[in-house]
This record gives sequence, C-alpha cells and structure tokens, in this order.
Amino acid sequence: MRDDRPYDLVLFGATGFTGALTAEYLARHAPADLRWALAGRNPEKLAGVRDRLAGIEPRLAELPLLTADVTDADSLRTVARSARVVASTVGPYVHHGEPLVAACAQAGTDYLDITGEPEFVDLMYVRHHAEAQRTGARLVHACGFDSIPHDLGVWFTVTKLPDGVPITVDGYLRGGGRFSAGTYHSALTALSRTAQASRAARERKAVEPRPDDRRVRAVPGRIGRSAETGGWAVPLPTIDPQVVRRSAAACPEYGPDFRYRHFVSVKRLPAVLAGAVGLGGLLALVKLPPTRRWLFGRLASGQGPTPQQRAKSWFTVRFVGAGGGRRVVTEVSGGDPGYDETAKMLAESALCLALDDLPPTAGQLTPVAAMGDHLLQRLTRAGLTFRTLE
Repeated sequence: MRDDRPYDLVLFGATGFTGALTAEYLARHAPADLRWALAGRNPEKLAGVRDRLAGIEPRLAELPLLTADVTDADSLRTVARSARVVASTVGPYVHHGEPLVAACAQAGTDYLDITGEPEFVDLMYVRHHAEAQRTGARLVHACGFDSIPHDLGVWFTVTKLPDGVPITVDGYLRGGGRFSAGTYHSALTALSRTAQASRAARERKAVEPRPDDRRVRAVPGRIGRSAETGGWAVPLPTIDPQVVRRSAAACPEYGPDFRYRHFVSVKRLPAVLAGAVGLGGLLALVKLPPTRRWLFGRLASGQGPTPQQRAKSWFTVRFVGAGGGRRVVTEVSGGDPGYDETAKMLAESALCLALDDLPPTAGQLTPVAAMGDHLLQRLTRAGLTFRTLE
C-alpha cells in the first residue's frame, strides 16, 4: 500500500541537536538508493543541515526538504502520506509529539521516536493504537538509548536460555556522558507531570490486553551490593522496564513466567545518597511554576555536548539471566549513549522498518516486537557490542 510513496524515510526534527546527528549518520551509512527527506518547521535551518550533509556526501545537495510544524495538522498529514517511515526527534514528546503520531496512524505510516516519557507512550497507546492496527502502521517509541540497549539486551539474553521455562533477568547499567537541552527539558517535563503520568498509566492498563496463559512482570529491586558489577545496584525508575515487560508480553519466547529488574550500578554508596537528595530537591523545585521556568531556562534548545565530550562518553548494560537450571551473563556496550549512539539506534531502526523483510505487525509496538533480530543484527554491524560473558 505504501510502495508508491515518494519517500522511504522522512526525518522530522532534523534541525535539533539529536536530529542533526541522526541526519549525519544517515548521510554516512544509508544506502545510496534510499529515498529520504528532512522535515522541520524552519526552511532556512533545514537548508543549513542539508549543506552540512552535502559536505559528507555531495549527492545530498539535492536532498528534499519538507516544511512541517506540530501546530499545523495539514502539514503533518502531508509528511505522513508522503513517506513509508517517519522518524521524529521533536520533544518533549508529551507537548509536541501527538500530532505526528496521529497523522502517521491515520495514514498507515510507520513512526519512530526516541522518547523516554512513559506518560506520552501510554497516552499514544490509548489514543492511537487501534487506528494504527486498522491502517497497518507500526508505532515504535523509545528507539534511542531509551530503550533499545535494554530491550534488545534482554531479548539477546533470553535467546541464550532454554525454551518454555520460567526466566528471570536483571539488568545493570553503567555509563558516563553529558546531556543536551532536549534531554534536560524532557526530564524536567516528566518530573513536573508525575500525577498526569500515573493517570495515563491507569488509562492504558484499563484497555490493554494481557497474555492469558503467561505471567510477565517488571518489578523494582532493592538497593544492595552487586556481585556482578562490584558496586552498588540501585533500582532505576526509567521507561526501560516497561518496554521490556511489553516485549515479553508480545513474544512467547520469554517463557511462561518472566520477571525483569532494572538497576544502575554505582561504585560508592555516598554517590547514591547524594543523587537521591538531588533528585528529591529537583522534584520539589520543578513542581513550582517560578522555579520550573528558571530550571527550563538553564539550557537553550539545540545545545549539547561537543564531539570531544561525546568521544569520552560510554555505556555498558550487563544482564544476568536464569531459567531451566541455566545461568547466562551478557553485555551490551557502546559509546556516547545520549547522542551518537542514540542517533545510530534511531537511524538503524528507521532503516530496518523501511528496508528489511519484517514479520507483519501493526499498532504500538516495542523495538523487539517490531524488529527483533533484524535490528539486533543491524546494530551489531553498526558497532554496538552484544556479547555473552559466561
């Protein structure tokens, strides 16, 4: 139904910090015959991005540019109807994301983003999952550092364990890096909307079906020493466990009884305590309008770490899986998690949806449920490491 559309892929938000990195990745790594375009609200800035891409690959001097704005529904419908896949880097998504999701769901266009906002993901399921199923669109959120290393890492671990047995997996994140204004604003938005996020989660729970003959859980762990990492394991309240749980619910390969726990690993307990105090203070400040405005003004949109700073950034996620009397330890690792690797993950996910021979699916899906081993193989070729330690 979508083969006659002019573009295989449209990148929406290409003038932002992560959007520009994603465009540069595509310029270097996309197939020469890929039909793609850049979309955004500012034609002059889009032309500037295209000029930089032409410096990487001269044939991109003629790359199409599409003017579209989240406040202009007609422009978003035009983008969605012109593409087989649309990838978006325009956040905070709870404020700016829904119009494009709606346009893609209605047009039967595959949609991807890099959100880590549970409220947004839950609301999009409630409002647009059924329409996407009807039209054949695949809506795949969290295609960046949130949550591909964790989602695919657990899948990779599960495939090393026996079939048809109860399975447990614990994930331990370590890393170092800097954040951009977009990530900063998204985090502040999430912290300021905890009540709304809880309400959205309840709305989704009321309508989302669950497996009838299997049990799937993502449970909080407890703070404690970790023999696996040699540090302190601290429960990490991000969207990643929710994504893993939904992949497990969608895929019978996770066994009849699956449980996942998610941690960050730190070397010293005082760092844990300081982080908890800092987070509590930030949560209090962001609830008040005057201090919330002040916090949002600390970083302007489009700012981010330099290439030199990103080159020093890294991450590893170690997974410990058990089932059927077997134990396996795996690891996913890469470079700068928030930007270079996120751009790579989003771009490869978009190429996977646009070009690979995937199983027929539709509706809101996790990266594993939509792309599974196809995406894992792409990311391995692109430089991410998935390995078995023991």
